[in-house]
Amino acid sequence: MPQTTCRVSLLASTPDPTSLIYAAFRQCYHAGFVGDMWPRLLAGEVAHDKQRAFIAKVMESGHTSPIEHVSFTFAAEGVSRALTHQLVRHRIASYSQQSQRYVDGSDCDYILPPAIARIPEAKARFEAFMAEVGSAYRDLKAILEANGRGDKAKEDARFVLPQAAESKIVFTMNCRSLINFFEHRCCTRAQWEIRSMANGMLGICREVLPVIFDVAGARCERLGYCPEGEKFTCGKYPLP
Repeated sequence: MPQTTCRVSLLASTPDPTSLIYAAFRQCYHAGFVGDMWPRLLAGEVAHDKQRAFIAKVMESGHTSPIEHVSFTFAAEGVSRALTHQLVRHRIASYSQQSQRYVDGSDCDYILPPAIARIPEAKARFEAFMAEVGSAYRDLKAILEANGRGDKAKEDARFVLPQAAESKIVFTMNCRSLINFFEHRCCTRAQWEIRSMANGMLGICREVLPVIFDVAGARCERLGYCPEGEKFTCGKYPLP
């Protein structure tokens, strides 16, 4: 069972996202039909600078629901089941995760926490355990197969796999959900693994749609103060 690390890639995002958000915002305040405006937006007749300025102004007012029309689809590998259990708690999203019922886990990769990796004795104990997990999985799978479980042996043998087991997942979130995700998972209080993935995702989103994501990130960065309270603040920003 070899060690691995996270890699996240953007598979797809809504085409012409700035124009689409602009059109959605305009429909809220425009007496006409934005369906008639849309061909002009695609043709570049309304400058992107003007669109971005309008979007930013409305966003400052707290009106953010129109950004839900734009979504991003990511693929992540080299992430632990511990991470994906946190990820799927963000409910306004769609997920397609690698199945441990159907994918053989005999030699699955694993994620090694940095705090364990820094301590030789902890790392040695962790790696010894992961080797035993792989051995137990293979033994159980073979025994189950020999006793008639066939392909279903994997779905029972997987019960010995730990949260460190590597997983792969595809997920889609709209812009509003992503902002909420970044507010919680880019925070220094977030678990180290999902925070690293969130920061990588944020960098991608900023490249694709800066008007929305240049100001995204941990809540303290947008607010200018820490909303976590005295007990949980990391001290980077003052309390309100």
